[in-house]
Amino acid sequence: MAKIRVEVVYALPAAHDAVSVALPAPASLRDALEASGVLGRHPEIDLERGSFGVFGKRRPLDSTLSNGDRVEVYRSLAVDPKERRRKRAGEQERRRRRGPRARV
Repeated sequence: MAKIRVEVVYALPAAHDAVSVALPAPASLRDALEASGVLGRHPEIDLERGSFGVFGKRRPLDSTLSNGDRVEVYRSLAVDPKERRRKRAGEQERRRRRGPRARV
């Protein structure tokens, strides 16, 4: 039976967890996640509700992998980008209304 090698990557704010695994072909995204041990090291990853992909493209857990694929575990955003832009725009508006700062 042929084997494929894939890398499983989980990025955290201050570090990352990357593991290379060999799997019998055909292998699914779920197979790679389970074989990598990343689920045991990071219990916050939920297979049923989580988001996963290959090379930056979201894929379902039953997707078949190819040799050399990079399986990625995606985390939810800490801050909604739209909300962050609104907050920044509001801060800029308040600064503009106060006028230029006096230099010391």
